[in-house]
Amino acid sequence: MGTVIRVEHVSKVYQLGKVGTGTLASDIQRSFARLTGKEDPLLRIGQKQSEDGIHIALRDVSFNVTQGQVLGIIGKNGAGKSTLLKIVSRVTAPSTGKIKMRGRLASLLEVGTGFHPELSGRENIFLNGAILGMTKKEVARKFDEIVEFSGVAKFIDTPVKRYSSGMYVRLAFAVAAHLEPEILIVDEVLAVGDADFQRKCLGKMKDVSSQGRTVLFVSHNMEAVKNLCQEVVLLEKGQVAEIGNPTAVINSYFKRNTEYNSKVIFEEENAPGNEIVKLRKAELHIHEGETLDINQGFDLHFEFDLKNDYPEFNFSLNLFSITGEHIFNTVSTVVSVNCGRVKGNCTIPSNLMNSGNYTVSIMAVSQRSITLFYFQNVMNFEIFDNRENEKWFGNISGAVRPKLDWKIS
Repeated sequence: MGTVIRVEHVSKVYQLGKVGTGTLASDIQRSFARLTGKEDPLLRIGQKQSEDGIHIALRDVSFNVTQGQVLGIIGKNGAGKSTLLKIVSRVTAPSTGKIKMRGRLASLLEVGTGFHPELSGRENIFLNGAILGMTKKEVARKFDEIVEFSGVAKFIDTPVKRYSSGMYVRLAFAVAAHLEPEILIVDEVLAVGDADFQRKCLGKMKDVSSQGRTVLFVSHNMEAVKNLCQEVVLLEKGQVAEIGNPTAVINSYFKRNTEYNSKVIFEEENAPGNEIVKLRKAELHIHEGETLDINQGFDLHFEFDLKNDYPEFNFSLNLFSITGEHIFNTVSTVVSVNCGRVKGNCTIPSNLMNSGNYTVSIMAVSQRSITLFYFQNVMNFEIFDNRENEKWFGNISGAVRPKLDWKIS
């Protein structure tokens, strides 16, 4: 497969604050002073010249995308993801560096990109086709398929300015995906659509890549990135932090942005909760040693302050992967408790959990399943793999990897 997109040392710098003085004469005066190395003549007396009036959105970003590849781009808000896509889409130019691209490109960067609000859905489909260099006959051949996928057939002759954001996105994605671009660029806009439409979009992007076309996909939905992409770029503060396998890069992203804490203790005045129940302690106890690995069991211990007596009381514990996947829920036995300090302990057996990073949430529940409070992400921890002595090569997939009884004859 040949390289379709080559990003070479791309940087993007934005000027902060007011650009220009408002008059041509003052602009020339300021520019001349800057060129000759003199102080800005328009500064007020006592005012210092700003040296930090710029924002570096991207800094020396380089990577290649091959034909038919689905590349995911992830990172925190402000990492430079959307700026990068705008440069690749040629909406804006890089400050330094260059991008080489081969093939027809369609981009979906935000709701309504490329649509004229006064035109109907039908007219915008043909307009977008013309922008992509397609003939009217080529667009007409795809028209029914686009309308069916978008689900806006009833409103196809209505001006798109009257569409809801969801309708806008459905039609925009349908147009971008069905008009056969060699490169499809999709930003976080799919978050606007409902769950059913998001599934359709992900399926369509898989179809697009299987036909030899290239997809650049930006999303905060890590499960979608993991399932769709063959490779992922992690951006941090405008720079490429990692490029590689989706699972490895996504786990690294969460590790970089998660403060791990397997023991928390709260004083009464700052304890999370409400006037009925407050969390005072959450702690992980490893059964043996100091490092938690797949062969060790461990206890999750909790302490609460209760303000009332409850004849029926129990805990409900939820374990999640660091990417948000729900691993399991376990519920304690129902007991009668008095107000005061209440302690709960849940034992996780050895050889159950796979290696990885996990978070714990717990509910305090009273009679008739009334939730007194739901404490989310009260602690997080990492389980390590220690298979040096096992004749196994590669990672074992899945959230759990129980050691079960086998009989082979």
